[in-house]
Amino acid sequence: MTLVDRIRTLANQKNMSLPQLEVELGLGNGTISRWKTSSPNTDKIQRIADYFNVSIDYLLGREIQLTPRDERDIEKILEQTRKQLLTQEGLMFDGDFASPEAVESIVAAMQIGMEMAKKKNKEKYTPKKYKKD
Repeated sequence: MTLVDRIRTLANQKNMSLPQLEVELGLGNGTISRWKTSSPNTDKIQRIADYFNVSIDYLLGREIQLTPRDERDIEKILEQTRKQLLTQEGLMFDGDFASPEAVESIVAAMQIGMEMAKKKNKEKYTPKKYKKD
């Protein structure tokens, strides 16, 4: 997916066309479409990223990847939590005793949240000199 495709997708999610987005952000008519063949300046990409509350890396297709160590850390924490939840007596969920399936659902949701948090932290706290461009 290209930069323009990502911007178009984000605009569609807000029920906007690219020309409407350009007006909203004070960009010239057809500016975003021209980015299919030319490179935009950083200021304009930053304005779009801020408007949609996404990172420049997301717009440019540079996703943060978890390392195998990160994956192991997440798995270790989740396994400890799963054991603790399953062995805890009287664990209630929504007024009823929690079934093993409910515990697994909780752990699955935690895994997604932990992976997202790790990626956000890597993006935020990795020094610029170590980031891949």
